[in-house]
Amino acid sequence: MSTSIRQRLKRRLSAALAVVSSAAVLLVGLPSVASAAPGDYAKITGGKRCDQMHLKKTVPRTPNNSGAPTGQHHWTKSGPDEEFYYNNAFKGFENVPAPTAAELGQVTGSRADIDKWDKVFVASKDPEDMRKAIYSRYKRHQNESNKPKPFGKWKVNLVSAQHSKQKGGTFEVKAVQDFNMVGPDWLCEVTIEIFDKDGKKIASRRYDSYNQRTGELGEFKSDGKRKPAQLRADKIILRHKDAKHDFTRHRLTMFTSEKPNGATTRDYKAENAKLRAERGTGNNPIRIAERRATAKGLWPQTKYTKTYNVFNPLPNRGTQGPGASMAYGSGQNPAQARQLQNQYLANNGQSALGRGPGGVDFSTLELQYVGNPVKGKALDYSMKADLMPDEDENPGWGGQAKLELASDALFTWLALTPDRQWVNLNPDQPDTIMDKAFGETDAGRVLLVADMEMKRDFSRAMDPKKSPGKEFMNAAPQVDGVPCWGSGRNWIVPGRAKVREQDGGIYILDAPLEVNHAAMDFDTPVQGEDCSKKLSKEEKERSHRLISQYLVPHVAKQINTESKYADLRRVYKSRVAAEWIRQQDAKKATDFRSIINSNNLKRWPLRGENADWDKRTVWKEMVKSFTEGEFTYEWPLGDGRIYTFFVGGVDFAKAPKRNITGIEFTAQHRELPRTTKDSVRTETSARDSDTAFLGGNGAGLTDDGKPDPTPTPTPTDPTDPPTSPNPDPTKPGDGDTGGTGGATPPANRPDPDGDLADTGSDTPVGLISGIAAAIAATGAALVWWMRRRRTVQH
Repeated sequence: MSTSIRQRLKRRLSAALAVVSSAAVLLVGLPSVASAAPGDYAKITGGKRCDQMHLKKTVPRTPNNSGAPTGQHHWTKSGPDEEFYYNNAFKGFENVPAPTAAELGQVTGSRADIDKWDKVFVASKDPEDMRKAIYSRYKRHQNESNKPKPFGKWKVNLVSAQHSKQKGGTFEVKAVQDFNMVGPDWLCEVTIEIFDKDGKKIASRRYDSYNQRTGELGEFKSDGKRKPAQLRADKIILRHKDAKHDFTRHRLTMFTSEKPNGATTRDYKAENAKLRAERGTGNNPIRIAERRATAKGLWPQTKYTKTYNVFNPLPNRGTQGPGASMAYGSGQNPAQARQLQNQYLANNGQSALGRGPGGVDFSTLELQYVGNPVKGKALDYSMKADLMPDEDENPGWGGQAKLELASDALFTWLALTPDRQWVNLNPDQPDTIMDKAFGETDAGRVLLVADMEMKRDFSRAMDPKKSPGKEFMNAAPQVDGVPCWGSGRNWIVPGRAKVREQDGGIYILDAPLEVNHAAMDFDTPVQGEDCSKKLSKEEKERSHRLISQYLVPHVAKQINTESKYADLRRVYKSRVAAEWIRQQDAKKATDFRSIINSNNLKRWPLRGENADWDKRTVWKEMVKSFTEGEFTYEWPLGDGRIYTFFVGGVDFAKAPKRNITGIEFTAQHRELPRTTKDSVRTETSARDSDTAFLGGNGAGLTDDGKPDPTPTPTPTDPTDPPTSPNPDPTKPGDGDTGGTGGATPPANRPDPDGDLADTGSDTPVGLISGIAAAIAATGAALVWWMRRRRTVQH
């Protein structure tokens, strides 16, 4: 059948338009993909099969479900957190003193001498033998270094180097197993370098894993933190293409056991979006695979284990645990915090040390749990705090002061009888500011300073130009056209705390503070005329109702949320815990009995910069503000000026609480018991939140208490295994539905990035295999782990 000329022309025109349209898509619609500059080239070197390197076996084929489990940019495995263990033996010897010349003369620093003392310690369980092993390591450092470090600084590096290598190495084993990076396709420790046409290296990156078939690059970071220098190299490599190597189709995945920090999430998300746009693909070139697991270091408790003077009811005991270690390791000011964080970054070659001393926002640190106060064992405790979004740029600081405040407040509330737990700011009552002994503690100082700040906030809240002052002023009674109200008192009292008594302890889930207001007359003369004398009784009562309606909720919200009241909230959490300890001690004697109601506060005085603080200084500030009018506001509708006058107080004599039901607790805080128990031994965080949990136990022996040369062993069950079952490397895991991911600590090896701090030492030979036995014999035998396991089973 013939086709008309008009139809043929129409079809040709349509076809031509289609070709033009297609060309437009090719030329305009697709973004350009960056590639190498002319002459740039890449090299791939190194690499060994991951299964052989980490699992010591050869898997014949690569399973289909290997590598990142999905194409999501950020995948998180559901279900409870897993756990893995690593050797951190040197942490049990952080307090080994500097050697004398005679003691250094008893060791040689040779590899054979170090090995000898390691083996002697494993056999004897005597901390003095490990002390000699450490001295021999330091002697080697002196022999081999042109500028030997002082013993104290070298010792810090020794502990952190072992921590980094062992935790990082163990996580690498776990990651290879969990994500099935086995078989001939997967190589580990592969280096990719990019050179320009003149042979100058412009990027170099060692990747922890590399799938030769799919082009998947892997980075193992147990702490979930990107390194800026590595990411800069990634940006170049993932855009490189030459005649031999094309990385523009490759993908990068960070495999992590912790929630990435804010900076990592931000930078990875941004770069992923750029690459997606450049490649014109819906796939994610940069991904995060988060399989949460708590890393638990194993170390013996010895006479040389470091302790801290917080949460210890007995003067010859101290705290051991990550809470005190992190707090005391943080800087005392922002400059010092940045210096410490930089030192941490230098030691964190394998990205295994966590966020570092600057990773916690210590200004938010509060007591969240205390365990059963058993006599002779003090109690376990756990603090919670926000995490810093980017600790490398803006590290947290001031941890020691905040932790000591929470601890001192706990003992202050225990020692003081409840009738003394109040402060009072009233210009008519200069002799009843607060109890004399209470006024010599930081807890008392915090309450009085908060009381003064609350008084100012009430006055600020009355600003007629903004809410809630505007609403209050418009509704208040008036005298001569100017708002007026009856004189009154505002004071802070505890709200009803929300707690859960479970697992032998108490979880402090919420501890709100409330503000009360009541009418109160005073005799001290004030600036200007006291207009309230012209108000009727009914008008005064209405003004107090309006204060309660508009101003009290506003100030109460400030007290419960703003950072300037953080210390007040901190000491109140300790007040709730102290009340619970009182109740437990009333049932059965604890280590706290001699403290309770003793009114003896000598062990917990004012500290640091507040050591010379005087309660009358605050009272004088209040009188000046009260009599001279610190806050005044113009009233446009009348011929006059508004002066604000308030008196105040804080009364913590009572600590009401509501014990929520088990069903409510499980529904809202399912993972909290496990997270809390883990925090006693290791730094951990809450799933799907930016909250850190840091704890410890206050029964560690201290040198100040003159302990016996050999610490008394803590009874343990030697048949209770200290780790998850070892993996079978010949059987790849089930990807995101695999097992617990337990793994044996790897043998020590040089840090591949070469940026680990110099310690002059390797991991103790023979100590890895003997650590479990050594710990059991010296009394460290993982009581914390058994306690947590039994709780979960229960």
